[in-house]
Amino acid sequence: MLSGLAAGGMALAGCSRGDEAGDPPVPASAMTLEEAVAGGWRDPQDVARDAARHPVETLTFFGLKPGMTVVEMWPGAGWYTDILAPFLAASNGKLYAANLQPNDPAAIEVVEAYRAKLRARPRLYGDVEITAFGATSGPMAPEGSADLVLTARNIHNWMAAGIVDKAFADAFAALKPGGVFGVVEHRAAAGGVQDPAAGDGYVEQAYVARLGQEAGFLLDQASEINANPRDTKDHPFGVWTLPPVRRTSARGEPADPTFDSGPYDAIGESDRMTLRFIKPT
Repeated sequence: MLSGLAAGGMALAGCSRGDEAGDPPVPASAMTLEEAVAGGWRDPQDVARDAARHPVETLTFFGLKPGMTVVEMWPGAGWYTDILAPFLAASNGKLYAANLQPNDPAAIEVVEAYRAKLRARPRLYGDVEITAFGATSGPMAPEGSADLVLTARNIHNWMAAGIVDKAFADAFAALKPGGVFGVVEHRAAAGGVQDPAAGDGYVEQAYVARLGQEAGFLLDQASEINANPRDTKDHPFGVWTLPPVRRTSARGEPADPTFDSGPYDAIGESDRMTLRFIKPT
């Protein structure tokens, strides 16, 4: 599964390093974002999703630069971590991973799997500091320390859990004045009535903009980097009908082998807003 640093024969700057036999070499000095995205340590299944997630364009839009202090909120299995952590480690930057608050067995399992992933390749990922975000969590990073806080496809989860206002407040607290809160989220059709729990996984862009403004942020810019005009947003099992989840029955029910996922596979991943908020100076 793991191959050399990048397709195309990228040259490595200075010495290289790996964590165990067969691990890919990693630049000993600063790498470009393109090199981090092309890194041979990334799972091929994750790489296949680049076409829908546009990591280089998205992180460039958020203003990611070498040496930054970054907070990744709810990193999940680490799709963005596999890009952010090596990129920051190679430039003496810092990554805080504000993972799930481990209050139940499922959350504990997620956090422990993430921790094991980092522990398996410490020289690749560097000194990632795992913190927490949840209903009763403390600071995700030292107050006013972060250049960038980012989250991908989590706003609907926080709405469902009743902690979306806290998410924006905690991001605001972690950021330096002038710092960026970067948000990617499934985008609902404009002009509807927003379900406060985002039951179908979609959120109106104007609603997210208002959340940011109420938290004290300025909405600096919106991008169409992650837009998908094929997404009709009226799927039987919400956004999860689409790839990569491809749900075929209601939550909690057995999968339906007769459900035709073909039309939803043709749509691809969801239509997404990409917003850059700024903490005022």
